[in-house]
Amino acid sequence: MANYKIQRLAADISQEISNIIANEANDSLLKTITITGCEVTNDLSFAKVYFTSLSNLTAEQLEKELKEAASYVRGELSKRIDVRHTPQLRFIFDKSIEYGNKIEKILEEIHEEE
Repeated sequence: MANYKIQRLAADISQEISNIIANEANDSLLKTITITGCEVTNDLSFAKVYFTSLSNLTAEQLEKELKEAASYVRGELSKRIDVRHTPQLRFIFDKSIEYGNKIEKILEEIHEEE
């Protein structure tokens, strides 16, 4: 039962952070970011927020920008989600899309050889 609550909270956090970044952020760089998922620890103290972006910046630069904006996002999140303590946010670049593109490219090369 608790696992379901954590998953539901993670989905809510992901959705609300997406809304905050898309609608309320003043930085144009943040508007290029897409939230792809969220994982919350069992004690609800930390949340790993996975993201991707269409900008030309490296993953490290994007993570640095989001780390600077994390306190603002967490403050806005605390107003929108009904939990006793809002989890600390850690933004992590989601490499799964790049990995999927790499696999797709390999499969296309295999089919071209046949």
